[in-house]
Amino acid sequence: MFTGIVEEVGSVTQLEGYRMSVAADLVMGGMKLGDSMAVNGACLTVVEMGAKEFSVDLSPETLRRTSLGDLAPGKVVNLERPLAVSDRLGGHIVQGHVDATGRLTSSKPEADCIILRVRCPKRMMRYIVEKGFITVDGISLTVVKKDTASFTLSVIPYTLEHTNLKDKAPGDRINLESDIVAKYIESLLER
Repeated sequence: MFTGIVEEVGSVTQLEGYRMSVAADLVMGGMKLGDSMAVNGACLTVVEMGAKEFSVDLSPETLRRTSLGDLAPGKVVNLERPLAVSDRLGGHIVQGHVDATGRLTSSKPEADCIILRVRCPKRMMRYIVEKGFITVDGISLTVVKKDTASFTLSVIPYTLEHTNLKDKAPGDRINLESDIVAKYIESLLER
C-alpha cells in the first residue's frame, strides 16, 4: 500500500524486454530484494539492486495497463516506497494497481499553479468525483472538475517541482488509479 506522496524522482537507466532499471538515491535506503516499489504509480517488485540502482520486471499485463512501456533510458519516473504501519497517511490509500492510462490534453497556468486536463477512459469516469482523490503517475491529487470524458487537476508548485509532472506535455500518456473505496462500494452494491 502507498500514499501517493512521491518520495523521489528517479531516472530510467535501462528498459529491455520485460526488465526496467532505475537510478535512485533516497528510496534505496533499506531496500531489499523482493520489496515493492511504486514506479509512476505501478506497484512493482525489486528483483535486482545495487547502491544507486534497482531493477524490476514488467509483466505483459503491466505493459498493457500502464504507460511504463512508453519509457526509455533518461526518462524520469516518480518513486514511492510502500507505506510503513507507523507512517502518516499524507495522501490517500493507493494500491499501486493502475486502472488505466489517461492522456494529458492541456496544461495552463493559473496564479502559481498549473491546471492539467486529463482525458480518461469512459469506464473510469464513474469513479472520478470532484474534490475526490485520483492517483496520476503515482501522485495523490484532488480532482477540481470533471465532465463526461475528462477531469482537471490543480497542481501546486511544490508538487510540480518534486514529481515528473514538470516534464509532461499534452499528448503524454499517464497512469491512473481511482480511489479503491469507490470500487469496493460499487462491487458491494452490485451484489
